[in-house]
Amino acid sequence: MAGRAAEPEVIWARPERTGRGPRPAYSRADIVAAAVRVADADGIDAVSMRRVAAEIGCGTMSLYNYVPRKEDLYELMVDAVSAEYDLAAGPSGDWRADMLHLARQARAIMRRHPWVIRLMTTGYAFGPHALRFLEHGLACLDGLDLPGGVKMELLATVNGTVMTIVANDLALAERARGLPWSEEQEQAVRGAYLRGQLAGGGYPRLAAVITESGARPLDPEEVFERTLRRVLDSFAPA
Repeated sequence: MAGRAAEPEVIWARPERTGRGPRPAYSRADIVAAAVRVADADGIDAVSMRRVAAEIGCGTMSLYNYVPRKEDLYELMVDAVSAEYDLAAGPSGDWRADMLHLARQARAIMRRHPWVIRLMTTGYAFGPHALRFLEHGLACLDGLDLPGGVKMELLATVNGTVMTIVANDLALAERARGLPWSEEQEQAVRGAYLRGQLAGGGYPRLAAVITESGARPLDPEEVFERTLRRVLDSFAPA
């Protein structure tokens, strides 16, 4: 006879530790903090129940009394770094300024914890700090004449835009670390190649754009701010 099928469970509705015995030696917060330290140091692929258990000094099987699945650990980790948003000031009354402020904070958090980009999904949006963030974000949009669902889309779009920009920056930085020459040498060679390609006349529009910009290196801060402002403009009522 087949056993009973497993049922879905929300980690936040589960007691911090199940089972009988003496008072727990560790808290859920201890375990999550250890997992975040491992991920920050060695990446999300280094996070395993065995590694985290070793980090806090307990047996691997004991860890399952606190966190039943690795997916639950991931959800706890995402919520833990969501606590790093500073929302104490409350909405300013200027929804654009507030969204930019949140976007800047999101970028800083993702830079501190690059692994979080791989884990962020709508499925991990039910933790206490994630809910606090969403409530704050919606409060910042109170003065914006849009349906609630569109406001949620706005928050998701801003977050997704930040994730894309940070992921690209991290990928470029990782690539640069693996080069056997300097970044300046790499860019000089690539720049010479591109100029040669454009000189052939096969890419007139691209050549015109680069000529117009004067081949000035892009300022990442300017690009970030400009991109987010354009995203916000797309949600402003006509």
